[in-house]
Amino acid sequence: MIEVSLPLEKINAESAREKSIRHGHPSTLHLWWSRKPLATARAVLFAQLVDDPSSRPDLYPTEEDQALERKKLHQLIERLVVWENSNDQELLREAHQKILESTDGNPPPILDPFAGGGSIPLEAQRLGLEAHASDLNPVAVLINKALIEIPPKFAGRPPVFPGAADLGTWPRATGLAEDVRRYGEWMRDEAKKRIGHLYPDATLPDGSKATVIAWIWARTVTCPNPACSIQMPLTSKWWLGKKKGKEAWVQPIVEGKTVRYEVRHGTGGPKGDDDGTVGRTGARCIACDTSVELKYIRAEGRAGRLSAALIATVAEGKRTRIYLDPTPEMESAASVPVPASVPPGNLPKNPRDFKTPNYGMTTFADLFTPRQLTALTTFSDLVGEAREQVLADALVAGIPHGDRLDAGGGGAEAYADAVATYLGFALSRMTNKSCTICSWDSSTKMEAVRSVFARQALPMTWDFAESNPWGGSGGDFSDDVMWVFRALARTPCGPGGEAIQQSAGKSGPGALLSTDPPYYDNIGYSDLSDFFYVWLRRSLREVHPSILSTMLVPKADELVANPYRHDGKEKAHKFFEDGFREVFARARGTALPDFPIAVYYAFKQQDTSSGGEASNGWETLLEGMIGSGWAITATWPMRSELGNRMLSQGTNALASSIVLALRPRPEDAPSTDRRGFLNALKVELPKKLRDLQQGSIAPVDLPQAAIGPGMAVYSRYSGVYEDDGTKMTVRTALQQINAILDEVLSAQENDFDPETRFALAWFKSNGFAVGKFGDAESLSNARGVSLDHLERSGILTKGGGKVALIGPTDLPEDYAPESDALISQWEVVLHLARVLESDGIPAAAALLGRVPGSVDRDLCKELAALLFRLSDSGPGKNTQLAIAFNALGAAWNDIAAAAKSAGQQLSITD
Repeated sequence: MIEVSLPLEKINAESAREKSIRHGHPSTLHLWWSRKPLATARAVLFAQLVDDPSSRPDLYPTEEDQALERKKLHQLIERLVVWENSNDQELLREAHQKILESTDGNPPPILDPFAGGGSIPLEAQRLGLEAHASDLNPVAVLINKALIEIPPKFAGRPPVFPGAADLGTWPRATGLAEDVRRYGEWMRDEAKKRIGHLYPDATLPDGSKATVIAWIWARTVTCPNPACSIQMPLTSKWWLGKKKGKEAWVQPIVEGKTVRYEVRHGTGGPKGDDDGTVGRTGARCIACDTSVELKYIRAEGRAGRLSAALIATVAEGKRTRIYLDPTPEMESAASVPVPASVPPGNLPKNPRDFKTPNYGMTTFADLFTPRQLTALTTFSDLVGEAREQVLADALVAGIPHGDRLDAGGGGAEAYADAVATYLGFALSRMTNKSCTICSWDSSTKMEAVRSVFARQALPMTWDFAESNPWGGSGGDFSDDVMWVFRALARTPCGPGGEAIQQSAGKSGPGALLSTDPPYYDNIGYSDLSDFFYVWLRRSLREVHPSILSTMLVPKADELVANPYRHDGKEKAHKFFEDGFREVFARARGTALPDFPIAVYYAFKQQDTSSGGEASNGWETLLEGMIGSGWAITATWPMRSELGNRMLSQGTNALASSIVLALRPRPEDAPSTDRRGFLNALKVELPKKLRDLQQGSIAPVDLPQAAIGPGMAVYSRYSGVYEDDGTKMTVRTALQQINAILDEVLSAQENDFDPETRFALAWFKSNGFAVGKFGDAESLSNARGVSLDHLERSGILTKGGGKVALIGPTDLPEDYAPESDALISQWEVVLHLARVLESDGIPAAAALLGRVPGSVDRDLCKELAALLFRLSDSGPGKNTQLAIAFNALGAAWNDIAAAAKSAGQQLSITD
């Protein structure tokens, strides 16, 4: 199916919705960067394995039969991708049965050699497939083990925590999850006994006590003005909270050579440049107003002379935050020595993503306050102690001792290792909000601690929020245990999976590839993941000795174009491209002949050319795959940001992620010349485009999807040669594909009725703006219709020597298509766009159901797609219109199906 048709709009809609789903989502188990949405991975895997009905003429002999069965498969995918259905066992069995029917009862195992955050292996397992994950990065390997390897091993087992087993039934890994929750609570309580005094409650103005959520600190440096020399605060903002009626900010007060801080309330807080003392270009002293360059601050930092001052305390109130002045007692509580056993490791020399080394913070331990280091090392030690508790309780529960998890065991030792693994994840999650890179979000919606990785980098922060491990908010250990608990409880626990630490180039034969490889230098996975690795290694080294054996994450073989590791951009890109080709050339040699592989490609919009028509990375990927012996059979644009449809970005640069379907090109594939390639394109591409248009694809996605059948022609040849004997480049082939796409869409205009052909021609020149009567008259005469007729038809208005098309928002709301003697395809589409935008699919379907059968509905759908393209560029450019016509094209099949049902129901009633 992946080579023919997908219900793309539904897949994309659910992928976007997934980002707002938190509780129980696997992404909340542990942070990883650029995870693919589960909905996308699930749909792609299903479509990789299930036959399109057109390949089974024995079962579906006519195009009508094939279309009906394809629709049923689309409906199954549309149900599969809904998050609420992700553990619907009956639906998953139905999907698995379809896979069995297309694979003679023997589906291949699935391999993702760039497994990363584990979306693809997890969804393979959810679909009842044997899942294999490999990655060079040990953090990624642990995540994949926690998703696909450990849960099935202990599925269906009750918890071993004393008394917990009798409290319910334990499907999937819910028993394991319950033990993670219970022993996590034990860790929380035990840690509080040991270091809870370092996190005192706040005293409120009325003398009562309240739990502290966070302490707000500002870094300080000595003012370089000798006449001043105060410890000048470095803060990006003074605001603490901006909720209406509860505004709060910090007021610095200079008293001689010292500064104290008071929390003020109300609307009279800082404005504009007064909100903070430091920015991208430098800082200013609050006492003498001296401008201070960042290079001075960096030098002071490298000399160890950056300090920090407590500027506010945040306490928990009744459904609100309480902001309090800093006190000597709160400052002294944080004044503790650095523990002796902090994780070792230096931060990388990566100036693009890591800013703290510029200021003297060069080790991972430098990123934490002494109190944070004390808390994290305490919790880290407790992971091992909790493991011993689990082991003892598991033996009491009658579980045999057995081997360790690392050795493949499934007894008490392995179970204790499993629980410890997830407790280590909770601690690792906690570090993301227990670090001096965390800032305080003062926005009206949040008022909370921001995580370290708000973006894919480790920035420098001037004012930071130190969270309370028992504060009930971000950085609270119990909260992180619960995130892990909920994610683990929902894992599917399908067939046993395997996750191993291995370079992608070493993947073996016998499995079907579905993978999301890294793209150039978008994300420095190994450098970033060291932040978590040093703590995971400290807490879980005895549990996973082979995975956590190195001091830091291995980097030399990481397939990322890192100029700081490979002596400049050019060598870095060569390293990436050579490695990429090697991986997929090896995969070509071991590919399964009956199934296409799927490769995800994600890129940044700034990688595209100024006209938006090409992307160097996109072309490099296509060149690399074709050069490695692959033929491209489909390209599908995948989106997880529906709020940004990326309209007007140009062809080949529309989507943030593309899924390619590929098959091995025969070793004896012929070559062709430019003419042969173009002739083949002109013969094959129009039908493929028509098939795409009739499927469930939004007009905005058509150009990107059209690359698939176009590149299928180009890549089936061993080479396409220009007239001068040189090989045609991918860029040239893409240009030819786009040109034929334009030709096909232009040719479709000849099928429209005369009124619609006039309206289209006028729209291309004027949009819905006013134009000259003479121009309109000439155009109408050429189309064989009069302006009077077009006016009576409700298509345009004229008068005073001017003519204008009537836009959707100006159309009459009481339009009755069944009694319109002058109805046109143009009118139908514009009225449908209006009704869909204002009242949704049911109303649009009701309107379409009243349209006479003489109006060709397929042509109306093509017209919606064409109007999208015209609204997205040229004189008629109007983003709002483009969105409306795209929505109509995307929803057309649903509207038409509902209209047909409504019509049948009406006939029965009549």
